Amino acid sequence: MSVALTKGGNVSLGKQAPGLRVARVGLGWTVGGEYDLDASALLCGASGKVLTDQHFVFFNNLQSPDGSVRHQGGTGTGDDRERIEVRLADVAADVEKIVFAVAIYDAAQRRQTFGQVRGAYIRIADADGGAEVARYDVRPEAGSETAMVFGELYRHGADWKFRAVGQGYASGLGGIATDFGVDVLQPAPAAPTPAPAPVPAVPAAPAVAPAVPKAQPATGSSPVTCFFDPSHGYGSTAVLWQPQWGVPRQVEACAACAQRVQTTVPPFYTPPQAGYPQQIQQVQQGHPQVPGQQDQGRRFGTGAMIGAGAAGLVGGMLLNEALSDDEPHVVVNNYYEDDDDSFF
Repeated sequence: MSVALTKGGNVSLGKQAPGLRVARVGLGWTVGGEYDLDASALLCGASGKVLTDQHFVFFNNLQSPDGSVRHQGGTGTGDDRERIEVRLADVAADVEKIVFAVAIYDAAQRRQTFGQVRGAYIRIADADGGAEVARYDVRPEAGSETAMVFGELYRHGADWKFRAVGQGYASGLGGIATDFGVDVLQPAPAAPTPAPAPVPAVPAAPAVAPAVPKAQPATGSSPVTCFFDPSHGYGSTAVLWQPQWGVPRQVEACAACAQRVQTTVPPFYTPPQAGYPQQIQQVQQGHPQVPGQQDQGRRFGTGAMIGAGAAGLVGGMLLNEALSDDEPHVVVNNYYEDDDDSFF
């Protein structure tokens, strides 16, 4: 006569079925729709963990290493959905218990739980004669379980006993495997990404002062021709020019000469000499300065101021810049004093 167990209850197989050699563990359930449930068995040692990963018997590993536990899959006959047979005398001595679990396949993606599973059970029968020894009807407690431990066979001295467990897991078969020390379901570690090869540093190009566009001359004023060669036409760009003697100064040049000044560093330029003026004085002459525009008047070089002071200004004329006697080439009234174009 079969023993009906409740959660936590147990029964001695030696007493209930003397002479039992092969215990047939039958597992069943009723579901609708696209549910796929799988039974498994875990052979555990004294620590409560599986002896090895091969001691986890499921649909991808149908028997234990010694062959004492065999997964028979779906029977297709009777009420049992799946069956697992245990040859009690052949189970290795270091196996203390065999745990039987059922999990919903791909439950998270399908959003399925044991809340929709009806009539779940586990039963122990004599494989030789077919007589049922014990039965436990499993009922999920939360309804959110995606895997459950239905029951277990465990050693009790020289005897085997069966216990009704009914423990649910919301983490599926992976949660059960983790609890019992199975590593086969753990994802493989990602391969380390090789470090990128170092990129050789590229020397930075020397900084070049940007050209400053020159504003068009105010109506009525005289245009300033290219500082370096009047024949080049209108001095359209203001650039900073370093003369051979004296301090740097801003001059108006054509585009070609401006490019030459910005990209060429003549080797014969020398630093400013002691005693030379260090600033350029600019004075308006003959026409008012237009706001937002640069001075379009005539240019003079730097140097000693003619005369000793304000008394040196003749006829009310304001000099834009003092005539420099330390620069061999000076633009005066848009023409060159020395007819020589070698300014660099």
